[in-house]
Amino acid sequence: MAEPQAPDVKLPDPVEMSRAMTRIAEQSQRLVTDFLSRQAADGKSVPSSLDPMGVGHAFLEMTARMMADPAKLMKAQITLWQDYMTLWQHTTQRLMGQDPNPVIAPAKDDRRFKDSAWDENTLFDFIKQSYLLTARWMQSTVQGVDGLDDHTAKKVDFYTRQFVDAMAPSNFVVTNPEVLRTTIETGGENLVKGLEHLLKDLERGKGELRISMTDYDAFQVGKNIAVTPGTVVFQNDLIQLIQYTPTTAEVAKRPLMIVPPWINKFYILDLRAKNSFIKWAVDQGHTLFMLSWVNPDERLAAKSFEDYMIEGVLAALDAIEKQTGEREVNAIGYCLGGTLLGSTLAYMATKGDDRIKSATFFTTMLDFTEAGELSVFIDEEQLTHIEKMMGEKGYLDGSQMATSFNMLRANDLIWSFVVNNYLLGKDPFPFDLLYWNSDSTRMPAAMHSFYLRNMYQRNLLAQPGGVTLGGVPIDLRAVKTPTFFLSTREDHIAPWKSTYAGTQLFSGKNKFVLAASGHIAGVVNPPAAEKYCYWTNAKLPKNSDEWLKGAQQTPGSWWPEWQKWVSGFAGGKVEARDPAKGGLPVIEEAPGAYVKTRIG
Repeated sequence: MAEPQAPDVKLPDPVEMSRAMTRIAEQSQRLVTDFLSRQAADGKSVPSSLDPMGVGHAFLEMTARMMADPAKLMKAQITLWQDYMTLWQHTTQRLMGQDPNPVIAPAKDDRRFKDSAWDENTLFDFIKQSYLLTARWMQSTVQGVDGLDDHTAKKVDFYTRQFVDAMAPSNFVVTNPEVLRTTIETGGENLVKGLEHLLKDLERGKGELRISMTDYDAFQVGKNIAVTPGTVVFQNDLIQLIQYTPTTAEVAKRPLMIVPPWINKFYILDLRAKNSFIKWAVDQGHTLFMLSWVNPDERLAAKSFEDYMIEGVLAALDAIEKQTGEREVNAIGYCLGGTLLGSTLAYMATKGDDRIKSATFFTTMLDFTEAGELSVFIDEEQLTHIEKMMGEKGYLDGSQMATSFNMLRANDLIWSFVVNNYLLGKDPFPFDLLYWNSDSTRMPAAMHSFYLRNMYQRNLLAQPGGVTLGGVPIDLRAVKTPTFFLSTREDHIAPWKSTYAGTQLFSGKNKFVLAASGHIAGVVNPPAAEKYCYWTNAKLPKNSDEWLKGAQQTPGSWWPEWQKWVSGFAGGKVEARDPAKGGLPVIEEAPGAYVKTRIG
């Protein structure tokens, strides 16, 4: 009888392994030495608070409430025990050759368990289901605690999910079948390569881990992204104003001005020709102007939200009139840029300034009553900590903002890259959207403190006279400008039900459109892609659920729907405008210098 053959396992080449480990050791030594020297020079080796987010206090309160009802806690424990007993029975049946239905299954869109071994191998199937049962038990238990105030309950739930996501078996070498298989097949080369990636990311973050989401060398602003032809025709401390080159013989008489958010760069709307909203809008016959925000440093620490209005939106309006001779424009605001646009409209209403004839809001919150999961980062303890950090530098580093946004979708935007880059040792895939996602900007201390406290914490923008800009209290209800609200159904940053509330604030004729997908993919959805769908409803009831019940679904992109709407405010047609022949001197070619300044 022939003896069973041992599996053909590839062993690592000892010479190559030695070279790799020597290289890693040298890089690690240099990294640690540089990091420690910087820490010593900055005098910040000891953090001012071991729990700046106030998580510990929230969990202590949750634990105290939970222990006050031991019977409820015992019931939860018994439920978990019963689930485990059922899982053991399931596993035993599989070991005996049966094929029972799983006790619990991952969600259809959960890509952590896409490898076939999670289902086909009994051991990994047990590990997977054991994790899912425990995760469900932990989250349902903390969600069931009575007596917590709403903010504390949301914070506990959010950070419990962060812990649950971090402890997924897919995040560890010995409990991820794909990683184990790759380790055997490559003789451990994947882990060596992964360690190199880890050290490179630590070095890129100057001692802080900045996970690479894409191949940053594959993209260059102005070369293969943000390439729609245009010219910078105006600039000040906060903005460069880009006018794009027309592609049609005639254009709408009223120019189109876009106010993007300044948390990331403007070119989310101009990634590539095939998905560029900017190129598409120019091709529809718009004279398009884009505000490109500066990436501020300590010199701009005192720039306020009011300055962003005056030196941003209002300065752009003045420049557009000088460049084209047109006083009136149509305007778009995206996310935070939309919040600024709405605030500016209210300010202009107090001044009798009617230059903006229509306003479009992409995924914009004006009423922050239900601000979504970002609100877990906004309480007095955390705001005080953020303001202290900003006081030291004059700004909030963009990477800290990016981390908060990534935590909203930790499995997709954090742990999937940990597995791919560090465990599987793969190079990040070149993806323009993720390049943009990593190209964040700093927040000036004065502006960011005002925004977080007055909008997120106190929701003063939604209250008549709650916010003062330019020396006058503003009221969104004074705005009679026709508006188009575009929201996305799976938005984690600006939940659509929160953005819908904005339709109840303005006094003009408002239109609301809900697109499928999320904060970015739902907006950047060109018609040619033939993806997703959107919903419309001519009525605007107070309740967002009522609006959705009466809404009609249309397949494809919402862009043509918007173009049909905004065409009603075009003001007629004129000959296409050459940016080089306007009333302002050409400064440089698009995309300009401001957008090319990175934080690292």
